[in-house]
Amino acid sequence: MPALTPLAAVALGLLAERPMHPYEMYQLMLHRREDRLVKVRPGSLYHTVERLARDGHAAVRGTEREGNRPERTTYEITDAGRAALRDRLVETLSVPAEEYPEFPLALSGADNLSADEVTELLTRRLSHLHERLDAITEGGRAAAAKDVAEKYLTDISYQRAMLDAEIGWIEDFLDRLASGRLAW
Repeated sequence: MPALTPLAAVALGLLAERPMHPYEMYQLMLHRREDRLVKVRPGSLYHTVERLARDGHAAVRGTEREGNRPERTTYEITDAGRAALRDRLVETLSVPAEEYPEFPLALSGADNLSADEVTELLTRRLSHLHERLDAITEGGRAAAAKDVAEKYLTDISYQRAMLDAEIGWIEDFLDRLASGRLAW
């Protein structure tokens, strides 16, 4: 069976909490701000849940209708789904993935630009990083204010630490460049 996509892993994680219909899952993801971690649209989530059911990771628990609204199918996680989710989490938490972020690639070619241009571009990047850090911090506060349990927000402290590290590295790099300690 193919590995779980990030969206499938999030969906199974939600179904591990309790049976839900995809729209409820989508709303809960937005409430917990998990849309920062994985790209999600209602249609893509519905397709993902249907694929999980087809692959035996989720099963239909029931279908209900309220008034004139369309029928809502509620899904639950299966034992195979719990095993697949566990395997994905164990692998992802224990083994660093070979990811290919674009920023280190751009840094490796930055010597093709002038020092002034690199300074301008990295200063612009710092501005974006500070905005992102502010947004993540505010999102964490908003989620905490909604009484979202801390265990659902652990990624926020990680993302803040990674942003702090990148900001610190760029600031040090720019300082070394400006002072001449880094020959360009």
